[in-house]
Amino acid sequence: MESTDVLVIGSGIAGLCAAIEAARTGATVAVASAGKTMSGSSFFPGTWGLGLIGPVDEGDEQDLIDTIQAVGGGAADPTLVHTFVHGIPQAIQWLEQNLGVELQRPQSAASAQQKQFIPCFDHKTRMWRGLTRKPLEDACTAQIELLGIRLLPRHELIDLLEDANGKIVGAVLYDRANEHLVPMAAKATIIAAGGTGGLFERSLTSADVLSSSQAIALAHGASLTNIEFMQMMPGFIEPKRNLVFNEKTWRYVTFDQPVDIADEKLENLLEQRSGYGPFTSRLASRAIDLAIDQAGAEGLALHYDFPRENVPEFVQTFATWLQDEHGIAPTDEMRVAMYAHAANGGIKIDKTAFTGVEGLYACGEATGGMHGADRIGGLSSANSIVFGRIAGASAAQAAQEVPEAALKVDIALPQHGIAATDAERLTRSLKHTMSTYCMINRTETGLSAALQELEGLKSESAALSMKDARDSQITALSRLQSQLLLATEMVKAMRMRTESLGSHYRAN
Repeated sequence: MESTDVLVIGSGIAGLCAAIEAARTGATVAVASAGKTMSGSSFFPGTWGLGLIGPVDEGDEQDLIDTIQAVGGGAADPTLVHTFVHGIPQAIQWLEQNLGVELQRPQSAASAQQKQFIPCFDHKTRMWRGLTRKPLEDACTAQIELLGIRLLPRHELIDLLEDANGKIVGAVLYDRANEHLVPMAAKATIIAAGGTGGLFERSLTSADVLSSSQAIALAHGASLTNIEFMQMMPGFIEPKRNLVFNEKTWRYVTFDQPVDIADEKLENLLEQRSGYGPFTSRLASRAIDLAIDQAGAEGLALHYDFPRENVPEFVQTFATWLQDEHGIAPTDEMRVAMYAHAANGGIKIDKTAFTGVEGLYACGEATGGMHGADRIGGLSSANSIVFGRIAGASAAQAAQEVPEAALKVDIALPQHGIAATDAERLTRSLKHTMSTYCMINRTETGLSAALQELEGLKSESAALSMKDARDSQITALSRLQSQLLLATEMVKAMRMRTESLGSHYRAN
């Protein structure tokens, strides 16, 4: 059986930061990812890049901490929030000076103070940095080569390995290229495999975000937190699907079909809606998102009326990206629908990225507790860097304390599987259930129906399970069961929270 000191599951920005930090201590590190290396939400091509925000200076730290707690509706973990905010300046410095990542800045001090640079849900401008894919990829590639980090692209997490005491001692991976299971022993394991967007029909994340790792951690003793706070975000349906709709441009929108909003209110609501990206229940401008949601899968027809002069820098950057990268002119007719976006909840960790299960750490969007009910824009990527570094350091330290003999474990690989056609059909049904009942309009009746349908899918998957299956069939069943478990836990959390709070909206 293959082995490593630290095994990282996921190769987005959180996983790569964790791997680099662990490897710098001298630990041997392997990075497994369901898709290609450098994938997931961090490298999602449907947005221009990642925004990073942080406190302007030490005096701004407490204000940002207080704002996160207020925006998050009191649902964020205070210890995690403090650790997070305090770590952002050092994390950005580490990116620039240690990794050599070239970060974008506002063109001028005056530009930095434009309202378009106020992060969504925030009340003031912060330190802002832009992180685009190519500089990040180049810097990470150089570090991976320098530190000898082993890459395992197209290796999907199927299960975690436990010893007799319940300690996590590695993982079972599925090599998609060669279609066989690969047991991997590890002194410490880090889950950084992304959020829960993979459970929905429309998702503003990459297809390799499978939304199964949280359930795998749960099955081995970890806890989940804040998983009802799934962010939903408007995105383009036409002229091109799976592109993020930039929130700063709402003030320039004209609807091309009737909406259930009074004309005299619409302009003010669009202006308010320009202050944030994902849906929130706490502002009157939720009416915009509800109108989009009502339009369904076909989306809501609209177009832009950008000013001819003095276009704000942030808006111009987005318009240029739409034109250059996707061939979409600001004058084109467009349709916008609601998409699953980012998870504010996930695996519960402490300030050292420890899950409470010996040998298991987590970071990035797979975790929860740092944001609460709503997330300030620019803090998702910042969270991934801060806690990615923490997870890498913690896992490397834990690995140093494990003797080499501990890597020799006896395992029994799973044997039951399901036919690929059945797995695909049931997965489509799962995503349809979540998209029908668990987007922004959540009701007691709908959530109860969702639980019923998910239980039916569990029963059907069990009935279709077969012994002595091929590794690909074993993987298909394991993935489906994990996704069903996570979806069920999410719906239960949505049902238990009967009040509307931030990204969680209970119509009744």
